[in-house]
Amino acid sequence: MTIARPTDLPSALDALTTMPGARPLAGGTDLQVEVNLGHRQPDAIVALRRIGELQGIGTTADVLDLGALTTYAQVEADLGDAAPGLAMAARTVGSPQIRNAGTIGGNLGTASPAGDTLPWLLAMDATVRLVGPRGTRDLGVAELVTGPKRTAMAADELITRVLVPRVDGPQHVAKVGPRTAMAIAIASVAVIVDTTSRRVRVGLGSVGPTPIRPTAAEAMIDDAMDWAALHAPHDAITRFGDLCAAAASPISDHRSTADYRRHAVGVIAARTLERCLQR
Repeated sequence: MTIARPTDLPSALDALTTMPGARPLAGGTDLQVEVNLGHRQPDAIVALRRIGELQGIGTTADVLDLGALTTYAQVEADLGDAAPGLAMAARTVGSPQIRNAGTIGGNLGTASPAGDTLPWLLAMDATVRLVGPRGTRDLGVAELVTGPKRTAMAADELITRVLVPRVDGPQHVAKVGPRTAMAIAIASVAVIVDTTSRRVRVGLGSVGPTPIRPTAAEAMIDDAMDWAALHAPHDAITRFGDLCAAAASPISDHRSTADYRRHAVGVIAARTLERCLQR
């Protein structure tokens, strides 16, 4: 196996161009598992850890700017106030060792339907910045993730930054699995009650080939909400959960049945909204 260890972004892009089929490697928490299981045998790796342009967290009044190499541990430590929902999601990812290695860019690039940060990033209308030999382009999460472990990235492009609009209001995430942490989600939800725009933003994970935005549920609860009191009637919250379940398109596999996934995502969507409103 050939391994390139670039120290800047142009060198990394050159390596991807000159080594066709090379796989970018950030934390390695997904790729290394696939290599160990024999599912992937890359001939070349481009290690990204030393590239400064992919690191760092910036915050302004309007935007949260995450370097692609931002780890879950950094999110936990630094973004509890600026992005509480993302910090909640990060806390449930694997063990402390995994959280110290795994990255936001890697979670997006892997594009697993069960990616823990993807529902929150989708609900927040995050923008993913890609850089390649042809220049820079920005994609929304829904545009980037095209299927299970498939993205719209070209082979010679890298995720460099993730730009997230900052919103006011409570937010919460939840997932169902064999245990809360160190487990792949059977179903997951992110709910953000955006008090400035008077919108409820929702992302669903592990219940479709890509993260899902349940737009009918969002529109219904937006209309039902008493925004002055930050309150929604119980029957509206129940209906919200039902509409989230209806938006799901899960599969049955060794971890769960499709019926259970659909039921579970509706239940935790309603509970997650209730938790936001209780805050």
